[in-house]
Amino acid sequence: MHTPKTTFHLSVLAAFFLSLSANAADDSLNRDSLFGDDLPKLSSSPKEAGPGIKGFVQFEAARTIAAPAHWSKLRTRAELGSSGKLGEGLKWKLGARLDYDFAYAINDFYSSEVEKNQRYGVELRENYLDYSNGNWDFRFGKQHVVWGEMVGLFFADVVSARDLREFVLPEFDQMRTPQWAARAEYFADDFHAELLWIPVASYDNIGKPGAEFYPMPTTPNVRYLQEIRPQRDSDNMNYGLRLSTLKNGWDISGFYYRSTDISPTFYRQFDGPTAVFQARHDRIHQYGSTISKDFGDVVLKAEGVYTKGRSFSILDLSDSDGVVQQNTLDWAVGLDFTLPAESRFNVQLFQRRYSNYNATQIPDKEENGYSLLLNTKFINKWEAQAIFISSLNRSDWLLRPRLAWNFERNWRLLLGADIFKGPATGLFGRYDQQDRIYSEVRYSF
Repeated sequence: MHTPKTTFHLSVLAAFFLSLSANAADDSLNRDSLFGDDLPKLSSSPKEAGPGIKGFVQFEAARTIAAPAHWSKLRTRAELGSSGKLGEGLKWKLGARLDYDFAYAINDFYSSEVEKNQRYGVELRENYLDYSNGNWDFRFGKQHVVWGEMVGLFFADVVSARDLREFVLPEFDQMRTPQWAARAEYFADDFHAELLWIPVASYDNIGKPGAEFYPMPTTPNVRYLQEIRPQRDSDNMNYGLRLSTLKNGWDISGFYYRSTDISPTFYRQFDGPTAVFQARHDRIHQYGSTISKDFGDVVLKAEGVYTKGRSFSILDLSDSDGVVQQNTLDWAVGLDFTLPAESRFNVQLFQRRYSNYNATQIPDKEENGYSLLLNTKFINKWEAQAIFISSLNRSDWLLRPRLAWNFERNWRLLLGADIFKGPATGLFGRYDQQDRIYSEVRYSF
């Protein structure tokens, strides 16, 4: 059974993860690649094909191997989308996702709340209109906004909400939840400006207590109230400005983002010996920057974000709500090496620093970590990859080996494992009993 102190350890590390939980579109200033390869280009062509249905269907299976072993995922997912043009300079995109997870129909391992939350889902993906006029591009509707790219964790990618019901294990394009937004972009030579307004925000989906990767413990001495989602009013609108330039091969950007935090903070009170937690969303300011440079076989990337107004859990039992407001600086720097034999190696260092550190917090004043990724392709369309993410402050890590086989055109098979090790209060060690093996078959069209 977790003691109240252990509960606070977990709540602090949960807050650390939820705000520091890394893959995103390239920040190149090339206009056609700005929104990513899977999205319609803003430049028009008279030979452009008419609208058609594109997407994928995949089956995902995962078995948790720690006792008691059980099926934690048997999900079928279909994602469909279509795009086209309505006239000169005007384009559209529509998309939706449907999920059904059979694991919740064949066992009683999870509570009814968890089953209801994760058994099935219908979700709008990107649904927007694009309009281009001279140096200006406009996008209105539900859309991804990606402001950063690192490996394994989120740093400058602060706008899109995320589905965190599987921690940071899925591919990040699958985790991101589009925002209802209006976006204006201006291009002039090597300069790019982006204005963003989100009148109705989306927030991270952390699931329900008792789920496989819920970020807080579920023990007899802990109770959770319903999460408070911000009201849809002018006080909770989000807006931001991002400026970028490309000089001598250096791609440099800076941004300011004012928002109601997509990640929740767990506020605490006591009901006798029971700790009662409630997830709430703070109003925050974020100032960030990204830098990248291609040196040929080596690519340098770095990101930093300074956040004001976010609250974090503390151990002080006399505190009325169990949290304290902190200012934090998160940064990451990485090198990506292109190796012989179609191989790639990536190494990253990252840190969170608290500028007004509270002695009753569990994390150190400076939380440091690193990640290693190795990817290689070999015979018969097979590809192997392993990523290792670890804290430098304590023995706490995640290892993710994976094999991929593109056995037919448009078909992909994945086989892999997710292994967590560390103390129960660790960022990864808290999921020590969620080690799993998994497979996925996807057909894209």
